[in-house]
Amino acid sequence: MDNLDDIVKGCIDGKSSAQEKLYKLFSRKMYGVCLHLTKDQDSAEEILQEGFIKVFNNLAQFKNLGSFEGWVRKIMVNTALEHYRKQTHFQLVNEQEIANEEISFDDIESDILAEDLMTFIQELTPQYRMVFSLYAIEGYSHAEISDMMTISVGTSKSNLSRARKILQDRVIETYGNDIAKNRKISW
Repeated sequence: MDNLDDIVKGCIDGKSSAQEKLYKLFSRKMYGVCLHLTKDQDSAEEILQEGFIKVFNNLAQFKNLGSFEGWVRKIMVNTALEHYRKQTHFQLVNEQEIANEEISFDDIESDILAEDLMTFIQELTPQYRMVFSLYAIEGYSHAEISDMMTISVGTSKSNLSRARKILQDRVIETYGNDIAKNRKISW
């Protein structure tokens, strides 16, 4: 039972060995998804566990119309959003306040460690972190984020802009202004 289709069928049939294989197959990658959508490792682990419970409970609904990994990822993102909604209130912002503010980011300096970037992202306020992660990492559009988070498209754009500015400031603070002068950062 090493074929994904066989593992999924085994999970649907309630076989714990199949559930364990499915978990081992996707847990590491999905933990990364959960981690960049939340503030810390404990929350990411909680979201991961809740997400896998939903995966196991809804496996029969997967229709092989897209990738299985994409389906699991979407469940993890939605679980993170639910977790976020339970724990925070959205900070409403004036959409025009940052409408013209755009921070240009191109290439990232190779000596900026991924660990530092993850730390900087986790330091963002919950709403900035969620919008930034959904847009820059998960690839959702502002319209999709607006629907998922029940905020306006303008609020999504302004939260992204503010998150980028905060991240840029943290990179400059940590690595110096040379990076800002010589290279632009792309997210």
